[in-house]
Amino acid sequence: MRIGALAERVGTSTRALRHYEALGLLSARRSSNGYREYDETDVQVVREIRTLVGIGFALEETRPFVECLRAGYASGDSCPASVAVYRRKIAEIDDCVASLSAVRARLTAAVAGGSLDGAAAPDPLCAFTPLR
Repeated sequence: MRIGALAERVGTSTRALRHYEALGLLSARRSSNGYREYDETDVQVVREIRTLVGIGFALEETRPFVECLRAGYASGDSCPASVAVYRRKIAEIDDCVASLSAVRARLTAAVAGGSLDGAAAPDPLCAFTPLR
C-alpha cells in the first residue's frame, strides 16, 4: 500500500509517516516509480508507535518496540529492551506521582492556613505544571 493508504488506515498523516521514516522508525520500500510502499508489518509498527506516543512515550522511546516487531515478534513488548523501557517509564511516573503528592501536600497545608514559603519545588521533569 502507498503512504496515503497507510496514513488513512492507521489514522495519522503522511507527514507523520515521513517523520517516522526520517527517524528510522519506519522503512518504506520503493516501487519502480519511486512511490513508498508499505505492508501489514508497517501497519503494526505505526499502530505501536502511535499507541506508545499516545500514552506519553517519546518517539525515540518507541525504537525498541519497533525493533522487536521488525525482528518478527507478535508484539513490540516481547523483547527485553522493550521491557527495560517500560521499567524506566514506570520509574519516571513514580517520580512524578511523588512530586505531585508533594505539591498536593503543600496546597493542602496552604488551605489549612499554612504557608508555601520555603517549600521544595516539584520535579521539573514531571509533565505537571505547578501553580505559581
